[in-house]
Amino acid sequence: MTPGAGTRSPAPHDADSHDLIRVHGARENNLKDVSIELPKRRLTVFTGVSGSGKSSLVFSTIAAESQRLINETYSTFVQGFMPTLARPEVDVLEGLTTAIIVDQQRMGANIRSTVGTATDANAMLRILFSRLGQPHIGSPNAFSFNVPTVRASGAITVERGARKTEKATFTRVGGMCTRCEGQGAVSDIDLTQLYDDSKSLAEGAFTIPGWKSDSFWTVRVYAESGFVDPDKPIGKYTEKELHDFLYKEPVKVKVDGVNLTYEGLIPKIQKSFLSKDREAMQPHIRAFVDRAVTFTTCPECDGTRLSEAARSSRIGGVSIADACAMQISDLAGWVRDLGEPSVAPLLASLRHTLDSFVEIGLGYLSLDRSSGTLSGGEAQRVKMIRHLGSSLTDVTYVFDEPTIGLHPHDIQRMNDLLLRLRDKGNTVLVVEHKPEAIVIADHVVDLGPGAGTAGGTVCFEGTVEGLRASGTVTGRHLDDRAALKETVREPTGTLEIRGAATHNLRDVDVDIPLGVLTVVTGVAGSGKSSLVHGSLPAGAGVVSIDQGAIRGSRRSNPATYTGLLDPIRKAFAKANGVKPALFSANSEGACPGCNGAGVIYTDLGMMAGVSTTCEDCEGKRFQASVLDHHLGGRDISEVLAMSVVEAGEFFGAGEARTPAAHAILGRLADVGLGYLSLGQPLTTLSGGERQRLKLATHMAEKGGVYVLDEPTTGLHLADVEQLLGLLDRLVDSGKSVIVIEHHQAVMAHADWIIDLGPGAGHDGGRIVFEGTPADLVAARSTLTGEHLAAYVGT
Repeated sequence: MTPGAGTRSPAPHDADSHDLIRVHGARENNLKDVSIELPKRRLTVFTGVSGSGKSSLVFSTIAAESQRLINETYSTFVQGFMPTLARPEVDVLEGLTTAIIVDQQRMGANIRSTVGTATDANAMLRILFSRLGQPHIGSPNAFSFNVPTVRASGAITVERGARKTEKATFTRVGGMCTRCEGQGAVSDIDLTQLYDDSKSLAEGAFTIPGWKSDSFWTVRVYAESGFVDPDKPIGKYTEKELHDFLYKEPVKVKVDGVNLTYEGLIPKIQKSFLSKDREAMQPHIRAFVDRAVTFTTCPECDGTRLSEAARSSRIGGVSIADACAMQISDLAGWVRDLGEPSVAPLLASLRHTLDSFVEIGLGYLSLDRSSGTLSGGEAQRVKMIRHLGSSLTDVTYVFDEPTIGLHPHDIQRMNDLLLRLRDKGNTVLVVEHKPEAIVIADHVVDLGPGAGTAGGTVCFEGTVEGLRASGTVTGRHLDDRAALKETVREPTGTLEIRGAATHNLRDVDVDIPLGVLTVVTGVAGSGKSSLVHGSLPAGAGVVSIDQGAIRGSRRSNPATYTGLLDPIRKAFAKANGVKPALFSANSEGACPGCNGAGVIYTDLGMMAGVSTTCEDCEGKRFQASVLDHHLGGRDISEVLAMSVVEAGEFFGAGEARTPAAHAILGRLADVGLGYLSLGQPLTTLSGGERQRLKLATHMAEKGGVYVLDEPTTGLHLADVEQLLGLLDRLVDSGKSVIVIEHHQAVMAHADWIIDLGPGAGHDGGRIVFEGTPADLVAARSTLTGEHLAAYVGT
């Protein structure tokens, strides 16, 4: 053996050279041929102003292609049941690993979905009670509020030797409360809000939103069913007609030769409106439901959703309903004290899940909390729970602003979790705006320089220190700190809240000053939303702008959502002497080739569909004859292609002057959306853009008090300053602005701060400070005070 040969270091293995994710020529949405290399097994943070292309690069390109490639490994049969994903607009993507996406999408707002069902904690609790609960009542299904009890009996034929018919009975014990059907609440419907009983069906008696007199599936099935007389006023129906009209069981009827299902009005309303979570409804539907339906806690199960038998079975005096109603941090302690060796593996798994809730800052929730009531930040952290103890390594975790909804006190805990995922050998990609989260990055990619068409390029790639010295918008603003106001406004009055006890609030009395900028703050789960949204007196002229997602298809755009298209259509119609409907791509003016979509979608079965620009209208969405009509020298497709700023100038003066349109465009520019094009589909907007679009729309509403729920969500550091200017203008115009917020810059800019706490859940729900930001910093008596003092550098 050659001397020293055994000590020579081995040559690098080829497999170790694949330590980068390479993206070349990305053109998704507004990306402009972006090419970057991302280090694997590192924490990479993507920064840039809202709308600069971060989500397009991370979610729509890298994560989308990873998911598409994984889906292709399944059989064609299985792919037919999976969502079809198109290949992103990119030339080369190399070095991808399995992507696990944890985004801000709200959790399903199904009325039967709770925190426990969404995280499988309920499933483990049900097994636990079916094994240890006394008295024993049955299998885990007996503790499920989504499983009804079923009984059946009849004759069965047993083919064993001589065929013999035997009588058999079958019982499946479920845990569903029979009165509320597992929903925890019962409803009482006000029939006067459903129809006008002085009219007949033929005269348009229904007053239900969307039920038009010519609707084939709703009104006509009643009028032409043969069960009721369509020409007789509802108030004059016989007892049988009224019963058939309101309560008849589903039955097949034929209307115009088409087989349809007829059922009574009450069960139809319950299925179509009341089976959905109220928070997920469109505003006009929600207003109708609030008007027509009274919800009360189910008197039989007391809101627990469970049958009496399920509530009677206990472990150490605690029923499954008691366990689900506990604060999760307390439930984790109760489970830890159960030392039953026969279910040791189950207890270990349940303990880990519950401890993950506490670790991630959600220990204040309870398992029976409806998932539709979670905020975007809470929903994202609930989704993270299943990944915290995962044994997977070498996967790519993709997070969309994981610090949303977190108090500065909780952000460090989130940072530790992200670093822990990285240290297990995973690639962690984070889209983020908060400086506290950016500074922990191993690698930073800054996109910009602007938003929309002014963005889509990589301005900087490197370390955090390199970003600080780079001179990019993010680099310049990374160390920005807002100063405390020297003088604060004097209130013009107060809004009184007395005895507030919603959720975890403890009989809170507080006077919210009017005519000033009031910030309500406190750690996540301290009771801020319960105080502001749940306790403000009715009829106070409140305009509430929450974090709910904007609903809209690819046919919706800023012009349709804000109502801007109405004055534009009328202006075009008046100038050309034709109908306004011609200037809508969703109505008479639509191109017949693509039905106004601008593109033609070809469905390829289990493979991703293909979209091609319509050859008839060349993507303009309108008939050629419509484009012959002009206003101020422009046709309707050219106007919809304008940015908000361009359109503001166009409709502000000259032949095209339209004051109604100009006012809406002014509000869009005020919230920092001047770069958006009027016809850009809502589905392509970022989270921050959607929030500001909603804010611009609500600014037109007549109300004296504006309530904003974390308006800095999705906003870049540079945009926060513009938001503060907008809030100031609202207050100076005579409005009262109440902001629920964690961002220290907004706190420092406030005239008055109401701080809740001191902790979350049952450790919160109290007012721990009321006063000016300067007094809060000087006292440093609360967590918020300590972090605000550190932020302003005092």
